[in-house]
Amino acid sequence: MLADGLTRSLRQADFAVDCVHDGDAADHTLTAQAYDLVILDLGLPKLDGFDVLKRLRRRGSGVPVLVLTARDALSDRVKGLDLGADDYLTKPFDLPELEARVRALIRRGQSGGSSFLTHGPLVLDTSGRRATLHGAPLELSAREIGVLEVLMLRSGRVVNKEQLAGQLYGWDEEVGANAIEVYVHRLRKKVEPAGVKIRTIRGLGYLLEKDT
Repeated sequence: MLADGLTRSLRQADFAVDCVHDGDAADHTLTAQAYDLVILDLGLPKLDGFDVLKRLRRRGSGVPVLVLTARDALSDRVKGLDLGADDYLTKPFDLPELEARVRALIRRGQSGGSSFLTHGPLVLDTSGRRATLHGAPLELSAREIGVLEVLMLRSGRVVNKEQLAGQLYGWDEEVGANAIEVYVHRLRKKVEPAGVKIRTIRGLGYLLEKDT
């Protein structure tokens, strides 16, 4: 129930969320797919959360991990942090605090701690989910913000539709066949007059041209 509630709440806050309900599934998923953040419950069936975390770090993954647990003993917190957790939140917790920690950990993992991404006259505040162009507010939808963030983080590299969809949607969320094209088209119309170029690489995906 907690996992399902968190999934709904985080999606309403414009995060793309995948959810599994036991340690074996978590370990398999984290082996097969890359994420910006893991929210890990310690009290998982089949494989304990500590073991999931241990295996994750042994594979060399540096993905930020936020541990959720009802275990509030100091020894458990120390063990989790020693195994490689980045943050620790005990139940019960307030959802706004969890969301704030999620934003901070993702920001730290993606941009070295800064919440601002800059590309020429374009600035994106990844924490506040706001963008400006030449200092003026840029009106973007939540999905457009998500597309822009991925492109800015990978400036100069091709990003395919599957990568964009993976950042914007969870596994069980339906993605329209042309949805990504629509978001990129809308975004392009808003930023290209200022010289910010988003190229379509036929058969491969999209590329935000490097700021020169």
